[in-house]
Amino acid sequence: METLGQLAHGFAVALTPLNLLWAFVGVFLGTAVGVLPGLGPALTIALLLPITFSVDATGAFILFAGIYYGAMYGGSTTSILLNTPGESATIVTALEGNRMARRGRAGPALATAAIGSFVAGTVGTLGLTFLAPLVVEFALRFGPAEYFSLMVLAFVTVSAMLGASALRGLAALLVGLFLGLIGVDLQTGQARFTFGVPELLDGIDVIVVAVGLFAVGEALFLAAHPRPAEQAPLKVSGSLWMTRDDWRRSWKAWLRGSAIGFPLGSLPAGGAEVPTFISYFVEKKLSRRPEEFGQGAIEGVAGPEAANNASAAGVLVPMLSLGLPTSATAAIMLSAFQSYGISPGPLLFQNQADLVWGLIASLYIGNAMLLVLNLPLIGLWVRILSVPAPLLYAGILVFATIGTYGISQSPVDLLLLYAMGGMGYLMRRFDFPTAPVIIGLILGPLAEQEFRRAMTISGGDLTVFLSKPLSATLLALALLALIGPMLLRLRRRA
Repeated sequence: METLGQLAHGFAVALTPLNLLWAFVGVFLGTAVGVLPGLGPALTIALLLPITFSVDATGAFILFAGIYYGAMYGGSTTSILLNTPGESATIVTALEGNRMARRGRAGPALATAAIGSFVAGTVGTLGLTFLAPLVVEFALRFGPAEYFSLMVLAFVTVSAMLGASALRGLAALLVGLFLGLIGVDLQTGQARFTFGVPELLDGIDVIVVAVGLFAVGEALFLAAHPRPAEQAPLKVSGSLWMTRDDWRRSWKAWLRGSAIGFPLGSLPAGGAEVPTFISYFVEKKLSRRPEEFGQGAIEGVAGPEAANNASAAGVLVPMLSLGLPTSATAAIMLSAFQSYGISPGPLLFQNQADLVWGLIASLYIGNAMLLVLNLPLIGLWVRILSVPAPLLYAGILVFATIGTYGISQSPVDLLLLYAMGGMGYLMRRFDFPTAPVIIGLILGPLAEQEFRRAMTISGGDLTVFLSKPLSATLLALALLALIGPMLLRLRRRA
C-alpha cells in the first residue's frame, strides 16, 4: 500500500503541465532519434546533458526517460521499412518485420511493434514500481565492503560483456578509472594527474567526457565511415490495423517478451540485445507455424519488440536503487545525477521521493503518449529518414560544442571535448566499447571511497572483503563473470 501511495504522489508530480510537456518532448524526440540509423538514446541524452544546469532535476529526468523509451519504439520503424536497425536492439525486428513489409503487411508489423512496445513498457514499469523498493530494502544492509564488491562486479560484468572481448572492455574501463582519478584527492588534498593545469584540479566533468565519447566520437565515426547508399523506405500500404489472427498470434508473444526482457535488462550488462534474441528463438520454438520464420512471422516482431521495451524499464532498477548503470544510456543518465549533486542508491527513494516517483509515473504517461504518436505519425517518421547525413553530423558537432562551452566557458573543456571525441572515434574504429569508460569515470571515485572506508573500519585488513558473506559472494560472481567466458571458449576448442 505504501508503494501505491508513493506512485499516486508520483502521478501528481508527473501530471503538472511542465512535466507533461517534458514527457511529450522526450518521447517525440526519442522516437525521431530511434528512427535515424546510427543514432541512439545515449548519444542524444549526452548532447542534452548541459540542460542540467538550467532545468530542474525532475523535469530533466522525465525528458531523458522519455528519450530512452521513445528510442526503443522508434528503432522498429527503420527496421521494418528500411531493413536497417535504428538501434542495435531492433536487429531481430528487421529479420521478420522487413519481410512482412515486402509482402505488403508493413501496417500490421508496425502495429504489433507499437502495441507490443506499449504492453511491455507498461509491464516493465510495473516491475520497476514494485521491485525497486524491494531492492532498496536489501541494499540498505550494504556496508562499505559490500558496496566496493558490488562495484567490482559491475566493473567486470559491464566491461567483459559489452565489448568484442573482455580484454578490450577492461582496457576501456581502466581508461575511465584513470580519468576519474584526475583532480584533487579529497582525503589527502594532493593533486593527481593534473599536469599543472589549474582547470583539472576539480577533475574532468563527466558531461565533457560523455558528450565527447558518444556525440563527437560517434559523429566523427559516422562521417568517416559513411553507410552505403540506402534503399528507399518501403511504403506503408493497406490497413495499419491488425487482423483477428494477428492479435491471436501476437498477444502471447507480447507477454512472453515482457517476461524475458525485464529481468534480463535488470542484470549487469543485460542490455536489450540479449533478451530480443532470446525472445525471437523462444517464439520460433513455440510457434505452430515455424516455417513462416524468415518469411515474415508476426510473432518474430511482437516478441522481440516487447523484450526490447521491457528491458528498458529493467535497466532503471539497478540504476535507481543501487546507483549502478548497466548500459551506456544508464551511464549517461547517472552522470546527469552527478550534475545535480544527487547520488542514486538506496537513499534516493527517501531523499528524492518527488524525483523518483515522478519519474516512474512519467513512464506510464510516456508509454501512453508513444502509443498515440507512433502509428498516426508514421509518415513523419519516414520523412525523417531523408535527412542528409552530413547535415545531421554537422548539427551534432555544433550542438556538442555550444553545449559544452556553455557549461563553464572554458577553452580547456573544449580541448578535452574534442580529445575525448578523437578517443571515441578510435575506440569505435578498433571496436573498443565506450560505455565502460563512463562507468569507470563515475563509479571509480565511489569505489575508491568505499575501499578506503572499508580499510579504515577493518584497520587495514584486506580479508574484510572475504569475511563478509555478501561481499565474498559478489566478488565470486565477479570472478566467474571474468573467467567464465574464457573457460567456455577453452571447452569448445577441446
